[in-house]
Amino acid sequence: MTGFDTLKRNGEFRRLYGRGRSFVHPLLVTYVGRSRGGAIRIGVTTGKKIGNAVRRNRARRVIMAAFRACLPQVKPGCDLVFVARTRTPGAKSTEIRAVMQRQLREAGLWRNGDETASD
Repeated sequence: MTGFDTLKRNGEFRRLYGRGRSFVHPLLVTYVGRSRGGAIRIGVTTGKKIGNAVRRNRARRVIMAAFRACLPQVKPGCDLVFVARTRTPGAKSTEIRAVMQRQLREAGLWRNGDETASD
């Protein structure tokens, strides 16, 4: 799989918040659910607690960069919502990638094979 789709509608986010499994870390919260198709769909949420618009945008960019690095190892057919925490804007994408990889492994969405990030 070379790409992913994005979640845009409030209902899609709310479905994952309500019915999805969550994995919590001080840098990132991940909600996982089954996709209504065969594609990987993701959404990124940053609340006002994160800071001003610059900090929220940085948090989104860092999360997206980490996910793009993990994408080849993610199994298709899942919806993911990543929620930024207050420490996210200050973290590097490699730190976020390691946390994301651990959370995706716990969720059973990580393909076994080549490791792209070390724990």
